[in-house]
Amino acid sequence: QVHVEESGGGLVQPGGSLRLSCVASGFTSDSFVIGWFRQAPEQGREGIACISNTDDSSYYVDSLKGRFTVSRGDTKNTAYLEMNSLKLEDTAVYYCAASDLVEVKPMCIMPTWFHDWGQGTLVTVSS
Repeated sequence: QVHVEESGGGLVQPGGSLRLSCVASGFTSDSFVIGWFRQAPEQGREGIACISNTDDSSYYVDSLKGRFTVSRGDTKNTAYLEMNSLKLEDTAVYYCAASDLVEVKPMCIMPTWFHDWGQGTLVTVSS
């Protein structure tokens, strides 16, 4: 059974940085894609970026490219989301999701393509 868990949220001041972690386990396939998403209060779930667990291929939503960076960990089932120059509007619950049916292309930042999700971690940007 696939299990996905993210961590690392918290309170950060505007202009600050934060790194989120995601661990995905239980896949029968050796390769899968981890996607990062966020949901602000009273808004829909927004795709941020995704990364393959086997190489450095990644895809970003244009609006966050340059401030947010996704990377793989030393183990094949770990990924990170580095967030820099954080703004008040970045406040949201951040989720990671994983799928072995998704490819690293625009589909990987569309929530409907993922079935296995973490519980979410809250990021609050406030002074």
